[in-house]
Amino acid sequence: MHRSRIGSDALALSLDALDRMMPLHLRLAPDGVITGHGPTLTKLLDQLLSSQSLIGRGLFDAFDLRRPSGLTSMADLRDHAGEKLRLSLRGVGRPVSFRGLAVGLADGTGMVLNLSFGIGVVDAVRSYTLTEGDFAPTDLAVEMMYLVEAKTAAMEGLRGLAHRLQGDKLMAQTQALTDTLTGLRNRRALSLVLQQMTASATPFGLMHIDLDYFKAVNDSLGHAAGDQVLRRVGAVLQQETRGHDTVARVGGDEFVVVFPGLTDRARLDLVARRIIEALTQPISFEDQTCRISASIGITVSTQYEHPVADQMQLDADEALYASKRAGRGRAQFHGAGEGRRSA
Repeated sequence: MHRSRIGSDALALSLDALDRMMPLHLRLAPDGVITGHGPTLTKLLDQLLSSQSLIGRGLFDAFDLRRPSGLTSMADLRDHAGEKLRLSLRGVGRPVSFRGLAVGLADGTGMVLNLSFGIGVVDAVRSYTLTEGDFAPTDLAVEMMYLVEAKTAAMEGLRGLAHRLQGDKLMAQTQALTDTLTGLRNRRALSLVLQQMTASATPFGLMHIDLDYFKAVNDSLGHAAGDQVLRRVGAVLQQETRGHDTVARVGGDEFVVVFPGLTDRARLDLVARRIIEALTQPISFEDQTCRISASIGITVSTQYEHPVADQMQLDADEALYASKRAGRGRAQFHGAGEGRRSA
């Protein structure tokens, strides 16, 4: 059996024992030629160098010794025996760095250089399919690897939980601002939008819509028919408005639309005409036909020196009821002598 004498007390170790205790070691002849290496280093080199052995090559040809700086010979290495070394393998596309410690053999026949991956052990295990058996039994690298993996799994679990909680929070916030029957915004959402519009001095148009003859549908055909009508109204309002407009159901058969950046009366009047025309179309419910219309009141923020959301809603409501008094199925702007009517 081969034996090596290591340390000042000339402790004799078999190569099997050396491989077991230091599976990442290099054995060096006095002239620096590599005469052998441990099984884990052999496994690593098989993957990195396509089974080309380092045995027979000089240490300083196969590795770059970076720290301490200035190590270029075995004499330098012997002078720094027992000190921490930093070195990297040459001739591979992917840099592989090691920590190391060299000790001289007691019989003067060379040195043993023991290597480790340091903090790169987790990447090394993943990259080179290393297992617990590739490390010395007393090496804490495997335990550290398990801890890192456990921490990674825990962090991924926490991130997943955080994402789910965030998703649940957003869903709850969305539900709190949504009318469950029509899928439109609700009164609370409308209030938030109007606060934002007035606080930022963004010009906008405001349209208040009330359904005509809706009570007759409920009374004659029942609330299920009324719900069908309300859902259809919601769909029409979304079809006839822009994607960034806010369409809200604020009461049983009352709706409000906010048009950011749109204060042109002719354009708002055209939108109102389209809405009224669409809502006069018959709505089917089971084997029955529901018929409604809509009255609309409109105001624009630019007609106020300092727009106030509550006042604008009152003014749009006033214009709405002026439309109803004028015969229903029409739209009118707020402001005496300024109203435009749409039949």
